[in-house]
Amino acid sequence: MFAMSTDNLFNLEGKTAVITGGGGVLAGAIGRGLARAGAKVALLDLREEAACERAKEFVDEKLQCMGVGGDCLSSEALAVALDRVTAEWGDIQILVNTAGGNVKQATVAPGETIFDMPMDALKRVVELNLIAGTVLPSQVFGKHMAAHGKPSSIINISSMSSTRPLSRVAGYGTAKAAVDNFTKWLSVHFLMDLKIPVRVNAMAPGFFCTEQNRFLLNTEDGGLTPRGETVIAHTPMGRFGVPEDLAGTAVWLASDASAFVTGAIIPIDGGFSAYSGV
Repeated sequence: MFAMSTDNLFNLEGKTAVITGGGGVLAGAIGRGLARAGAKVALLDLREEAACERAKEFVDEKLQCMGVGGDCLSSEALAVALDRVTAEWGDIQILVNTAGGNVKQATVAPGETIFDMPMDALKRVVELNLIAGTVLPSQVFGKHMAAHGKPSSIINISSMSSTRPLSRVAGYGTAKAAVDNFTKWLSVHFLMDLKIPVRVNAMAPGFFCTEQNRFLLNTEDGGLTPRGETVIAHTPMGRFGVPEDLAGTAVWLASDASAFVTGAIIPIDGGFSAYSGV
């Protein structure tokens, strides 16, 4: 018999969340989902103005939110942001690492080969997604979580390209594969080595049509590029993802509803990873 009440499983009231890359579109959708579930949300971004503008949208909706500036490549800057959030709202129990992105030079364009990819570009995309996008924030905010000892959740952002290598995006896929590995490693480290109740999981989005990759998937007249057609043909749901598709999974991973889930990489891909193409 299931004894646990399900009434408040997804309730995040009384919890504080920090979302890195907070000025971005995906971070905005995730943050809105967490805030609507009751969390106080701090949007942290290198572009403090962008984070504050997004936070104002939340506040206008009567949600608890603040924008904070901070460079995810600097432990010192992250520590300053941590102090600012805790001074306002107390302990942080949720960290969502959405900072990251691709680097054009770390892709293999048509007519190019791996031998044309500069190592500086590869280092940059790994730095953006693994170091700034995952490891450093997990160190700074994870240490805070370890100190207060309350059940907490770290959510990283992976990608379909981490497990299914996609053409062209050599650097990005490599970096996201490293994010998967670190997510699993850190989930074990917190519980078995540190004896701290911090769960660590990742969301792996499929193909989301954002401003960053719209030119790869859509033509100027709103149709599909050849790559876009191939993606849709291999996505059973028959559409691209939209930012709001991430919100429900983020709330689940941040809440008690996923209390026995750690070290998991959750695909949010419309069935792309389940379809063999046959």
